[in-house]
Amino acid sequence: MAENPMGRQRSGWRYKLYRAGRGIRRNWGLYLLLLPAVVLLFCFNYLPMYGVQIAFKDFSPSQGIQGSPWVGLANFQKFFNSFQSKNLIWNTVSLSLYSLIAGFPFPIILALMVNQIRVKRFKQVLQVVTYLPHFISTVVMVGIMLILLSPSNGIYGNLARVLGVQNPTNIMGEASAFQHVYVWSDVWQHAGWDSIIYIAALAAVDPSLYEAATVDPSLYEAATVDGASKIQRLWHIDLPFLIPTAVILLIMRAGNVMNLGFEKVYLMQNPLNTSISEVISTYVYKIGMISNQYSLSAAVNLFNTVINFVLLILVNGFSKKLGDTSLW
Repeated sequence: MAENPMGRQRSGWRYKLYRAGRGIRRNWGLYLLLLPAVVLLFCFNYLPMYGVQIAFKDFSPSQGIQGSPWVGLANFQKFFNSFQSKNLIWNTVSLSLYSLIAGFPFPIILALMVNQIRVKRFKQVLQVVTYLPHFISTVVMVGIMLILLSPSNGIYGNLARVLGVQNPTNIMGEASAFQHVYVWSDVWQHAGWDSIIYIAALAAVDPSLYEAATVDPSLYEAATVDGASKIQRLWHIDLPFLIPTAVILLIMRAGNVMNLGFEKVYLMQNPLNTSISEVISTYVYKIGMISNQYSLSAAVNLFNTVINFVLLILVNGFSKKLGDTSLW
């Protein structure tokens, strides 16, 4: 056993550095495997943070980042003083919360249902059928939605005329329908794929627990019930096993409340639903890449990122106080 050069001193940065170095020497192979991922993370996630400073500058491509003059918080003030800011923030938050509330429970429900299936072949077919929509690209998905919901020649339009409606409503052009179409198409597309992690968690359940399901004594005469019903097994065995995984995923999704899929929102936008469909991600793209207001777009995006970071810290701290499950 290697002798501790710090003697009996087991606190302070020198001892911590010694222990870290000893751990790296013992597991150098694992750290070598981790190195490419760390390099990619540093190159694509940390190095670009150098350009964040243009949010506090009047950036000009001809002058460069260093040559552009500092303007402090002027870009942030310009955004918050604009007539669009409140509407953008509300559209982003409402659509994201709607997606979270509607989409988060469905993978859990699907995983619990799949776990109850005992016919192996049917279970495999069901899993494949629910996974497949996830692999449809966003462009193709929106194209399918436009075709199906077309009031002129789509399935929706033809069915409406069969039922006697001569002039079907243009759903994709209705601002009030935008969020519903976005959220529920997203649930259909990704619920099966998102359920994989819950199915994996349920695979770790000890099968012996199903033979004698432990239940709340206040609800039943005995603390242990032999041959518990499916509802009892689901409620008292399966669901508690999923709670830690669900909490971790909920914390991670809370850190992305202000981030929405730019591609899908942008492709679903049209002049008729812009009042609801214009969110921060599409606004940043339009003012940055189309209007060439780089500093303003960087400021709006930085504000978006800070809000996500604060929400992640708050939700993680709240989860840690309520239980033992947290990211750190």
